[in-house]
Amino acid sequence: MRVFVTGATGFIGSAIVAELLRNGHQVLGLTRSDAGAQALADTGAEAHRGNLEDLDSLRRGAARSDGVIHCAFDHDFSNFAANCEKDSRAITALGAALAGSDRPLLVTSGVGMGIPGPGLPAAEDVFNPEHPNPRKASELAASAVAAEGVNVSVVRLPQVHDTTRHGLIAYAIAAAREKGVSAFVGDGSNRFSAAHVLDVARLYRLAIEKAEPGARYHAVAEEGVAFREIAAVIGRGLDVPLASLSPEDAAAHFGWLGMFAGLDLAASSAQTRAKLDWTPVGPGLLDDLGRHFRPG
Repeated sequence: MRVFVTGATGFIGSAIVAELLRNGHQVLGLTRSDAGAQALADTGAEAHRGNLEDLDSLRRGAARSDGVIHCAFDHDFSNFAANCEKDSRAITALGAALAGSDRPLLVTSGVGMGIPGPGLPAAEDVFNPEHPNPRKASELAASAVAAEGVNVSVVRLPQVHDTTRHGLIAYAIAAAREKGVSAFVGDGSNRFSAAHVLDVARLYRLAIEKAEPGARYHAVAEEGVAFREIAAVIGRGLDVPLASLSPEDAAAHFGWLGMFAGLDLAASSAQTRAKLDWTPVGPGLLDDLGRHFRPG
């Protein structure tokens, strides 16, 4: 299969590109820079110049492919709502190029979109279109292009990690370094689900190969790691004390991350594992986070 990958030079996208190439697929990777084009060429992928704002470049890339993995996202969380709408427009453009064919489109969302109620882990068969999180725009766009006959499915991401990157937790590390304290909200029992980046890349590959219309997958290896445990590893790594914050004080410490730091983002992947025969094998979040502070 010739797969068009957006976000192909990013943390998750580059792992997906490598996974696809290892398994006999061809890759057309979206990039906006010469450096990105060279990085893709070095892996054996073909570069496609463009970006998320250039909708024509997205349509052209999709038109040249047998399937599309859309994992690019603008992670400037100070403009989160606007970036979610930008993602919606990108999905619409990609879908327009695939309409009337069976070529699959795999889009990316977050596990928070599948939470059925307070304290319950997110599930693949749950989606609330009235969810207050702006990230719902991606799944609403996926539903809209599906209604136009596009073979679309969704991968929902937890905190994706290796020893260098840890999703939202990277910003908690930065806050702890700046403020001299590693904080959590309340008793810190709220949970973040997680998965190693190589397990996530393998899930994307399995999902694009299966190409099941309307499927939702959770790339979740660990259903929930308590935020207090995450803060404790950060505290040890930076040699700073732990502190419990009230929800009202979270924004002052975490900045924009304060809107997420107290949320319970646990998620199940039981349906995903059964559908894709996917078994995560990578290190856990706390192990990778510990090695981040103690390389080797």
